[in-house]
Amino acid sequence: MLLIPERTMSQYSTNFLLLPIPEYPALDCAPNKIIKLVVLGGSSVGKTALVVRFLTKRFIGDYEANTGALYSRKFTIDGEQISLQVQDTPFVSLEDDTDSICCQEQINRSIYWADGFVLVYSITDYESFRLLRPLHQHLRRIHPNANIPLLLMANKGDLLRARQVSSKEGLQLATELGGSYSEVSAREHGEGVHEAFQQLCQELSRSCSSCNGEKRRGLHLVRPKSPNMQDLKRRLKQALTSKGKSATAL
Repeated sequence: MLLIPERTMSQYSTNFLLLPIPEYPALDCAPNKIIKLVVLGGSSVGKTALVVRFLTKRFIGDYEANTGALYSRKFTIDGEQISLQVQDTPFVSLEDDTDSICCQEQINRSIYWADGFVLVYSITDYESFRLLRPLHQHLRRIHPNANIPLLLMANKGDLLRARQVSSKEGLQLATELGGSYSEVSAREHGEGVHEAFQQLCQELSRSCSSCNGEKRRGLHLVRPKSPNMQDLKRRLKQALTSKGKSATAL
């Protein structure tokens, strides 16, 4: 079955699909036709849920522990075909009583690899918001001289009664870090998630077109031989099966 998005955003066309998902060969694209995003943030802020929302328009609340999956899709942006790669990551945490972050080496490699960054926090968890400034400082140490396209994404916007971080605080931090800001709900507002990711992709597409395809030197995250959408399919299938069993029990 081929699942097509409900509608196409202006200047974008997508070819998201699930159930079944074919294996795509590695794309033979020039470097400036590949956009690489990494999604970073604290524990339980909804990073994987946001990635799944963006790629499939679905929301699934429960996931197995994230192992840092890499997903790849094809897009057309401003009439130009690109390959989008989205790197999900394990959570980052603050070290005890400090403003220093603790993160796995895999995350450092992902930061070096990426062209653009999505920093996620939950509006219901102030600590997840507090770690973003030191996380950005860590990111700048890895890319000291780069112009870094950045999206600050405030998730769980549907849980207003549990809010611990105001929209004003989020917007101020995004301005300070030199990025854009979007308050979204992976659970209830898929369109907002799509718009935020797609605007970042458009910014990246335009900046990559002006970089003449130059590649960074140094560490590189090894890309799978084929996009890791099979893992996403498996997660969706497990969750849907679980929901079906729960409904039967009721």
